[in-house]
Amino acid sequence: MFNKDNRFDMALKKAEIREKELADILGDKLIEIKTDSQWKETGNLAIEFKSRGKLSGISTSEAEYYAFILDANGYTEGVIFIRTEKLKILTRKYFYTNKVFGGDDNTSEIILVPIEEFVK
Repeated sequence: MFNKDNRFDMALKKAEIREKELADILGDKLIEIKTDSQWKETGNLAIEFKSRGKLSGISTSEAEYYAFILDANGYTEGVIFIRTEKLKILTRKYFYTNKVFGGDDNTSEIILVPIEEFVK
């Protein structure tokens, strides 16, 4: 990777800074990890906020980040990594339009957030 004037040393320095930042996050922060195996069919990620009548999931998480493993037939195709506060903003945006029931016996309340929201 090169910057605008093709200076590899500048691009490398920026990459090293980002690598350190990610290492700090992964090493020191609480991360909620979820696996979504229906993302390809639905185009959404499922964010639980209530289960069996009690707040749960995003509503009670103390994690600083969420990592969504994008499963496809038992294989990880990718991972979406997002700050919990940003994820809360996205779930509020779709609270009234994309709320569904799911999970065990359909007892969990879930917000479906379109995947494209995560790359804007």
